[in-house]
Amino acid sequence: MKLFQEFKEFAVKGNMIDMAIGIIIGASFNKVIDVLAKKVLLPPLSFMADTGALENQKYILQPAVTDASGKVITEEVAVAYGLLIQVFIDFLIIALTVFIVVKFMNRLKKKAEDSKDTTVQTPKNIELLSDMRELMEQQNELLKNNLKEAS
Repeated sequence: MKLFQEFKEFAVKGNMIDMAIGIIIGASFNKVIDVLAKKVLLPPLSFMADTGALENQKYILQPAVTDASGKVITEEVAVAYGLLIQVFIDFLIIALTVFIVVKFMNRLKKKAEDSKDTTVQTPKNIELLSDMRELMEQQNELLKNNLKEAS
């Protein structure tokens, strides 16, 4: 029963929904990056290298052996360096995009946490902390003045 209660709290607080949204957006983002890499960036690279599709590039260590009927007896052994290059380009695109998004989000977060910036609405918890800090500064100033007058 306690496990069900904990799960209910987890789901109601929004953690599960946030996670589901993140997974769905991540899967869609993966499709976009896949198309960007395979259909936009890699074809010009393959054309400039005059090698055909980059993902099919490989270094054959041992060619496939077939019999007279065309049945494969021994599989081809090859190093698929083209696929490695393609996956590496995908990774670089994803890493750069995530870096830019995180940098943008941090900039917005920093703006939102600045209580003096009026262009972005400051969250209530930051406003309350800012108000508390101002009140404490006023209180410290009053205490300093009272100590000076008493001396």
